[in-house]
Amino acid sequence: MKLVSYDRGTGWEPGLLHGDQVFGLNAALWAAGRRASTDLPSVRAFLQDHGGQLPQIAAAVGPVLDGGALEPVGALDSVKLGPPVTDPTKVLCVGLNYSDHVGETGRAMPAHPDLFAKFASSLIGPYDAIDRSDVTDNLDFEGELAVVIGRECGRVDESDALSYVAGLSVLNDVTARDLQYRGTQWLAGKAVDRATPFGPTIVTLDETGDPQALDIETYVNGTRVQGSNTKNMIFSVARIISYISQFLTLSPGDVIATGTPEGIGAKRNPPLWLRPGDKVEVVLEKVGILRNEIH
Repeated sequence: MKLVSYDRGTGWEPGLLHGDQVFGLNAALWAAGRRASTDLPSVRAFLQDHGGQLPQIAAAVGPVLDGGALEPVGALDSVKLGPPVTDPTKVLCVGLNYSDHVGETGRAMPAHPDLFAKFASSLIGPYDAIDRSDVTDNLDFEGELAVVIGRECGRVDESDALSYVAGLSVLNDVTARDLQYRGTQWLAGKAVDRATPFGPTIVTLDETGDPQALDIETYVNGTRVQGSNTKNMIFSVARIISYISQFLTLSPGDVIATGTPEGIGAKRNPPLWLRPGDKVEVVLEKVGILRNEIH
């Protein structure tokens, strides 16, 4: 199952991507007999109500979508998508989570996940322009696997952590390096408004398989600048979730970006900064592709 948020002209609505067609999630739930009261306003609200029942939901709505009984909102290339979770209560990020990236930064290997935060205001859709060239001269890319939490998660064991995951998505942790390194904290460079592409969908784990076995690549103007596999993470998705949940309760719809491999623009010689007109793609196997232009 692939969850999306789409724009119908009056705000974001929760949806499903089935093949190359976008369907309204509420309409699919009603048609499948999985919703008997009010409509859900967002993907986060859906996860709050149904995040522990995703396999059952997928089994119920699949035949409805396959059978042609439900009219789609439109084809994927004709529907405007937003971040798949438009209103997360938390956007958490892991830095220094690939050993090759740790090496290129010259830092010591971390003993625990290195965490920082973004905000919902940082997130944009999977194909939106990154309109931040007026904020920084040192705009950088970081292609990452993102995890979306499906049900409340507190003090969970690593062996059970993946059962709290709604699905996987793609995130580009676009960073203003000059702002990031003005102080000892990274927030200024990492939480820039409308500068973090996220999406296009949340893909449930039954479709992605092992989150530690996915190829990830970043391209700038068609040139491959990052390439790795999530098996090379220092801290696995399960380890990250378990670690965070020991001190911070995770909620349905919370987003965790899991770190980037080597190849960032700041560590190239000369540095590769993103400029207006540049096109950036992040490709995550079995999950999706972000395509964004710098404005």
